[in-house]
Amino acid sequence: MSPAPDSSDNPALGQALRELDVILANAGVGIVFVKARTLVRCNQRYAEIYGFDSPEAAVGCSSTELYETEEAACGLGARAYPVLAAGETFRGEQLMRRQNGEVFWAHLTGRLIDADEPASGSIWIVDDIHERKLADAALADLHAEQQLIFDHAMVGIVFLRGRRVTRCNRAFEQLFGYGPGELDGQLSRAWYLSDEDWKAAGDLCYEPLVRGDAFHAEMLLGRKDGTPVWCEVRSKAIDRSDLSRGSIWITQDITARKHAEQELVEAKAQLMAIVEQRTQELSRTVAALELKIAEQQAAEARAERLALFDGLTGLPNRHLLADRASQAIDIARRNDEPLAVLFLDLDHFKNVNDTLGHRVGDALLTQLAARLRGAVREQDTVARMGGDEFVLVLPLTDVAGAAHLATKLMALASAPFQVDRQELTVTPSMGIAMFPTDGDDFDTLCKCADAAMYRAKKDGRNAYRFFTSEMQAQSARALMLENALRRALERRQLSLHYQPQFSLDPDGEARIVGAEALLRWQHPELGWVSPAEFIPVAEASGLILPIGEWVLREAVSQLRRWDDAGLPGLSMAVNLSAVQFRHADLPQLVERVLSEIGVPAERLELELTEGAAMDDPAVAITVMNELHARGVLLSIDDFGTGYSSLSYLKKFRVGKLKIDQSFVRDLTDDAEDRAIVDAVIRMAAALGLQTLAEGVETEGQLAFLRRHGCQAVQGYLFSRPLPAEAFAEFVLARTAPISAY
Repeated sequence: MSPAPDSSDNPALGQALRELDVILANAGVGIVFVKARTLVRCNQRYAEIYGFDSPEAAVGCSSTELYETEEAACGLGARAYPVLAAGETFRGEQLMRRQNGEVFWAHLTGRLIDADEPASGSIWIVDDIHERKLADAALADLHAEQQLIFDHAMVGIVFLRGRRVTRCNRAFEQLFGYGPGELDGQLSRAWYLSDEDWKAAGDLCYEPLVRGDAFHAEMLLGRKDGTPVWCEVRSKAIDRSDLSRGSIWITQDITARKHAEQELVEAKAQLMAIVEQRTQELSRTVAALELKIAEQQAAEARAERLALFDGLTGLPNRHLLADRASQAIDIARRNDEPLAVLFLDLDHFKNVNDTLGHRVGDALLTQLAARLRGAVREQDTVARMGGDEFVLVLPLTDVAGAAHLATKLMALASAPFQVDRQELTVTPSMGIAMFPTDGDDFDTLCKCADAAMYRAKKDGRNAYRFFTSEMQAQSARALMLENALRRALERRQLSLHYQPQFSLDPDGEARIVGAEALLRWQHPELGWVSPAEFIPVAEASGLILPIGEWVLREAVSQLRRWDDAGLPGLSMAVNLSAVQFRHADLPQLVERVLSEIGVPAERLELELTEGAAMDDPAVAITVMNELHARGVLLSIDDFGTGYSSLSYLKKFRVGKLKIDQSFVRDLTDDAEDRAIVDAVIRMAAALGLQTLAEGVETEGQLAFLRRHGCQAVQGYLFSRPLPAEAFAEFVLARTAPISAY
């Protein structure tokens, strides 16, 4: 590179050179001076495009090295030289190579510095157009695919703008007897039989198109030669917010079908004319027979609809859903295509029914169903599984598409509903499972989506979650436990352990007054399975009912055996799950068990959680009243961990609140826990209720509870849960008051 001219004696030249440097440094394209196929000087953008560390690093490099191959460099030279030699500017696109070996498309603009002296070199402007080339290629592929569909469709397709043809396929031209391109630019009036028909069609389709709905009708249209043709027509606006952008119309010839229908009508008319000639008696017989057939057909139609569609929302029910989903999965499997199953459940929907009534809840569900149906494509299926649960089967939907639709449905379901002049707002929780990643059949995908939906609820609700491998493991574990639990009773794998309960007398003594029955499961392969793991499985599968009855019967029987063995009269506390508590036969079952075994009702204490009691307070009050009338004692377990309304709590027929061990654990260290426990004890005393603290493990905890008036305790400070025989020995050894505690 020759030295720059000395500009010290020429201020104008110096200013021009400085301006040139600024232009080169800030140009948005690469600029290079080449001489004898060697880079003499370039700007920063050129260095960036080809991957040089700096413009200086590019100086002296051979320009041939920047091409994909040496042959490519020669080829460009052969194309460019005649243009440059003529003193003109060469422009072209060329595959180039960066310093790291990456090949990219570039747009080159070149010109000789002096056309009379080619040896003085050339200047080239380079623009990186690689991303645009890739986008152009993808767009061309997409247009080609769309054109294939358009050209080879078996139905007529036409695009209209301002009711003029902008484009139509050959099938449409053939349907109405026109040659290729003959309809281009024509008004759609060309295939209507009259101006009145044309105007009526425009009026008929306007409202659904502007709403964004599809227009569907059967119309009598006309071919080019005037021959009438019956057509089934479907249309949709390209953009419902701007009808000027036009619409698409899909048309199919149904003339043969309409003729057949007309022939059927005419044949029926002829038959009726013959029947009219019969005697009056025969006419009455035929009329009666037709009425019976019509009633039977209507009944069959109603039965078929009830069998396949949800009576409230009109959506497919679980039976039709299973059939459609299986077909969609078969197609996805054959074509190696994605498919998504989305499970949607409304958060706390039960509160709507409980507070406003089922009629309002049904109206809300009907509106939600309409929103869901309007948000999906024609090939998608929206079904109601029952209650507030909906399932969507989405063919040709990948993870990104499922997430996009879930976000859309979140907004739709969360938007206010207007029911009987009331504005209601609910939130959805959704789970998504993908075919074939999460399952190869509908049942598996549905279970996975359901599991993901429950994860969304667990994570705070008003959200969606995809099924994960962690949920898969939990699901598999839950299924294994459910199968094993079904045989656990008959194989005598279940047992009860009993934790002693102590009263805190005013004189400082702690006496054994009762036992809490705790369910244990020892599996021959799985070992001891935690109740926290298998109780939810039992509740979800319905096994909790027979297991719960066994626990109740076994606990009451054990209490009777202890009485016969000479133990002092103790009370027996038995936990109830929410599923058991909601069962209509619970009071009768308890009464029957106590009567058969011969234990007084006041010796049995049934414990239920806050959640079970507050799930349906009205029903809870009824069940509690029935149990209380039979003499059974009731208590609220794990008090403080759920949500209790004091207005309901004072109506519940309970005699005791059990303070959860999570508050007892840090009594000596946590001021907030001390305040909560003190408040619970004071509140219970004000309501005339007893208190029992769970999880007492230290002398400090015990001292605090005694000092603040808690009447009873249980925990490891006294004893772990014990098998029946060990519990009896423990009680007999401590029949005298235990003052040490």
